[in-house]
Amino acid sequence: MISIAALLLLAGCKKYLDEKSDKKLVVPSSLADLQSILDAYSKMSFGEPGEGEVSSTDYYITDANYNSLSKDNLRRLYTWQKDYLFESLSNSWYFGYTSIYAANSVLDQISSVPPGAERDNIKGQAHFFRAKQYLNLAGVFTPAYDPATAGNDLGLPLRLNTDFNAPSVRASNEATYQQIISDLKAAIPLLPVMPLSPIRPSKPAAYGLLARTYLFMRRYPEAGRYADSCLQHFSRLIDYNTLNAAASYPLAQFNAETIFFSVMATPAPINPSRAKTDPDLYNQYTANDLRKTVFFKRNTDGTYAFKGNYSGMLAPFGGLSTNEILLIRAEAAIRQNQTTAGMEDLNTLLKTRWKTGTFVPFTAALPAEALELVLKERRKELLNRGLRWMDIKRLNKEGANITLSRTVAGQVYTLPPNDPRYALPIPEDVIQLSGMPQNFR
Repeated sequence: MISIAALLLLAGCKKYLDEKSDKKLVVPSSLADLQSILDAYSKMSFGEPGEGEVSSTDYYITDANYNSLSKDNLRRLYTWQKDYLFESLSNSWYFGYTSIYAANSVLDQISSVPPGAERDNIKGQAHFFRAKQYLNLAGVFTPAYDPATAGNDLGLPLRLNTDFNAPSVRASNEATYQQIISDLKAAIPLLPVMPLSPIRPSKPAAYGLLARTYLFMRRYPEAGRYADSCLQHFSRLIDYNTLNAAASYPLAQFNAETIFFSVMATPAPINPSRAKTDPDLYNQYTANDLRKTVFFKRNTDGTYAFKGNYSGMLAPFGGLSTNEILLIRAEAAIRQNQTTAGMEDLNTLLKTRWKTGTFVPFTAALPAEALELVLKERRKELLNRGLRWMDIKRLNKEGANITLSRTVAGQVYTLPPNDPRYALPIPEDVIQLSGMPQNFR
């Protein structure tokens, strides 16, 4: 399997493109140039937002580790403060818009190169990357999508070209999500079913990201439909009985379930050297559930650290995989009272996670019971991917009444359902430079 290092070498931009910041008149002029921009893996896919994962509570850190954090902004992030959560020019807002600018530079130039399948593919990739980054940023910096208020809720500045003189103005949350949907629907017919590498977008990846988008919007029929479209093209599952649970990272990079590969940033609080799995969550895994040993390693103090990254390394997986999409289809079916179909999808997944010969299919007589099961398994299956933060936001809009709580040095910090702090503050330097309204108005 090709390593990340090798892919970075293969995907490196040409020397004169690397120097573009110093030679502002240089413009990419060929398909190879444009593809090189999108293949800059460290810019496009290495560093998905980790702030939502820091803010969720599938883990905790000790008081000693809290006090040892070298940056005050991380302590503020961990305790859900309202401001100064980010370092200047080293945060998800900065990296997200850097990636969006790269996608826009390709879309601005794509009409100047000869038409054909390769141009279509590159154009589709650019639309996918732009949508991915806007969805990532919306998950962190905007409130949960609510159809009743989305037209007035503050969304993101929608930069759709490379004109840096245009002012940054926050669009509504409705316009933000509609732009994400528009980009993904533009990408789908242009992308191949099988990409050259998992770091490049594909048709199944675009379908899958669209399913995730509609799930976050709580538009479950569309989420289920696009999850199904993804699974029609890509439905591989890993039998966890074939994994070496004792390995440092049992799930390999580019494993069989990987639809699109990217990784999250790893802020210090969620580094496994500090982050300890919530014991109540860990105890939900039964003895015959192989995830209990594939996902976790026992620390010397008896706590557990997470090691089940689909990235095959310390950095958490931030891409798309079959297990997520199957769970989206299952949830969407159950929410439409198609309980049998939803439970079939759930059992299809879980039988690959249990010790051979021990799995007894889950059953549910009523949709409410089935929904409780699938949401519980979604949390257990998709740990450490940045998805839990968005799930808490959307589920609280459904009335789940999830209150987050942490105790540091005897002081209890809480985050009630639907609190404005679920939309993290935009970095203060961005607000100062742009004049945009901040969250928590």
